[in-house]
Amino acid sequence: LYWQKPMRRGGDGMQLTVQDVLDYELLEGAVVRTAKEQARARPVHWVSVMEMPVENFVRRNELVLTTAMGCNNDLEVFRGFVQDIIDSGAAALMIAMGRHVYEIPKEIAQLAEENEFLLVELPWELRFSTVIEEVMIDLNDLHRQERQRSEQVQQDLLKLILADAELEKIAAYIRRELDSALLITDAHGTMQAAAGFSRAKLEEWDQQVGKGVFPIHRAAPKENRDPMIQKFRSGELGGQKIIQVPVLQVSEEAQGYLFVELPETVGDGRLDVFSVHVLEHAATTISLWRSRQNAVEETKAALRMDFVRELGNGEFTSKEQAASRARALGYDLELSYISLAGSPENFRELFERKKNGYSSFTEWSKSMVAYIEEEVHYAAHAMKRAVITGYADGYLIIFLEKPLESGQENQINFLDLIERRLGNLLPEVVLSWGIGDHAEGFDGFSDSFRHAKTALDIGRKKKGPGHRMDY
Repeated sequence: LYWQKPMRRGGDGMQLTVQDVLDYELLEGAVVRTAKEQARARPVHWVSVMEMPVENFVRRNELVLTTAMGCNNDLEVFRGFVQDIIDSGAAALMIAMGRHVYEIPKEIAQLAEENEFLLVELPWELRFSTVIEEVMIDLNDLHRQERQRSEQVQQDLLKLILADAELEKIAAYIRRELDSALLITDAHGTMQAAAGFSRAKLEEWDQQVGKGVFPIHRAAPKENRDPMIQKFRSGELGGQKIIQVPVLQVSEEAQGYLFVELPETVGDGRLDVFSVHVLEHAATTISLWRSRQNAVEETKAALRMDFVRELGNGEFTSKEQAASRARALGYDLELSYISLAGSPENFRELFERKKNGYSSFTEWSKSMVAYIEEEVHYAAHAMKRAVITGYADGYLIIFLEKPLESGQENQINFLDLIERRLGNLLPEVVLSWGIGDHAEGFDGFSDSFRHAKTALDIGRKKKGPGHRMDY
């Protein structure tokens, strides 16, 4: 659909090459003197007329036309001029023959051959303006096609967002457009979706993240002025070059990353314009997906927090009302539970010392509580126990399933597992715990939590922060 209208001349519809330019009818009299085999591989991104001095006026992949009028038949000056053009990364040098240069010296031809650089002889009577006009028509046509294709990618990605697509489906679409394997991760490098990576590559990824190799945090490269490309970082995974693209929040902080393997054909690490556009659209789409997911999770968390607080404080008017809310959140109130109350003792102190880029204490403490709640759920899953948990009024409220035959070791083992894992994840956080008693019936939830808070307060007074107290 993107390429129904072919290029006016030659080309594969994706880029203009030196060979495409040489195939123009007006260049029938042109003679390729050096590196002829490179003509199909050299892309042309721009065209210009250049005389001495070259300095930094020639861009990479620029087709340069010249009369070499400043060389004055001086071999060394001519050699320096051609060397400067080669060093600039130009696509080719086309020299008008007949007034200032009658023959390309063999020393110059040898220099070009050694650098696999194209030197082309043009008839003197050929107007540079005619060549420039023809090249610009094709370049403009390519830019229009690239723009249309880029807009189509943007529309397709937005449709995926509107269709509530999963992140894996978005990753698969991006991979098809770029024809490259990719990873989508959170801000810490933990994989959230992948497309095209082998199991061995994913295992290596986890190892590199564990070593701190990824995500990449080094300073931005300065050689490119494009604000999008300046956000890219490059690294290597399994001998393959990989590009890191940040998925930004409104605050311009990375909330995650897109990692894309570069094709082997991109030997110098430079992406074409279309690929850069796809990556830009992809990063925006992933950011939208995250925002939607965050909104859903925040809503669920708020509902869960309200439910747990009302359950612990005995605010429900009936068991049926609580049971209805519990079913919507995936909780089973028919099981036997015992309550635990946890209190982080040094959050404010840690925030003032570290902050880690968070704008407020509230934002930072939410993230810390989220880490602790993850470990609570992990411990319950490891012990094959149901758990109801939330954070409200400065307390971590936990209702842990307590099988009838189990004793105190049920909650002791549970807290041991949590604290052992938190000791590795958040070693500086000090937590105090109060353990309630088991009470039968619906009112037992609030009774057990009230006793847990009482035990927590007594433990603080008698033992200080960081201790446990059983009611």
